[in-house]
Order: sequence, then C-alpha cells, then structure tokens
Amino acid sequence: MRDNTKIIQLISNCKEPSKLRAWIRNAQTKGVKDVADAAFRQLISVLPSAKPGTVEYDFWRTIHAFEQTLSEERGKTTRLSRTRQKVSRVGEVQTLKDWALSKKQTDGFDMLLERGMPELTGEAIVLRHPDKFDGDVVGAASDRLCNAGVDLEGLRAQPSA
Repeated sequence: MRDNTKIIQLISNCKEPSKLRAWIRNAQTKGVKDVADAAFRQLISVLPSAKPGTVEYDFWRTIHAFEQTLSEERGKTTRLSRTRQKVSRVGEVQTLKDWALSKKQTDGFDMLLERGMPELTGEAIVLRHPDKFDGDVVGAASDRLCNAGVDLEGLRAQPSA
C-alpha cells in the first residue's frame, strides 16, 4: 500500500475546484479511496461562498456534497434546483428547519447516511448550530439521527470546517 500523505497534504491546501475534481476522478480511476475522499472533502469545503463556521457555510457544503455525488453517479452535472429555489425564497435556516420538522426524512438524508457522511446531513447542521433553531427543531433533528443509529456526540464534536 502506498503512502499518500504528501498528495493529501497538497489536496488540503488546494483552493481550485477544477484541480480537486481532477484529483477525485484520477484517484477513483486508480482506486485510491483516501485520496479521492480527501479531494472530495476539500472540494466541498472550498465551494461555499459563506464564511466557514456559519450555518450557511455548513448548508452549502451539504448541497455541494450532494450535487457532486449525484453528478458522479449519473455521469452528468446535477443541481438541486428545487432546493436552491427554496433557499432563494426562505433562506438556509428555514430550509433546515423544514427538513428537520418534516414527517418524512429527505432523500438527501438517506443518501448521505448510505455514503458514510452523516455529518453533512441537515440534521447534523442543526445540532452543530443549536442557537439558530428552536428546541423542537433541535429535538426533531436529534431524534431523526438517533433513529438512524448515528452517534450524536461524535457529530457535535466535528467542526464545520
């Protein structure tokens, strides 16, 4: 097994989405999962225009992660048009509230869990920013994650970026 420490260090300092996407493609082609994962996580960290550590930044990391994953799976650029339209109308915080309080969990929630990215769910964002949400929203987000078998303490401990 090859030590990819140097390439992962390069990736962690890269701010160019096109280079990061190329690293993802190349690493996937070669079956180098740790490099592909590092490039993916860096990509979704550099794409949002919001300030790191904010609800808005976390929200857009999630949207970009979901769109990138769908684009890779479908072999074509995929955008979450309805979600983007809703955010334009009501904002990121209200969109997250609606997701958390929805009776049915979103397809994005299921997809992110299936791919081992529970920290990118809208519910995880709510838990990392409880001061931005009412208690019922935080409770609903906690319940949904608990019911899905996600470790809440681990999620809360993860930084936004």
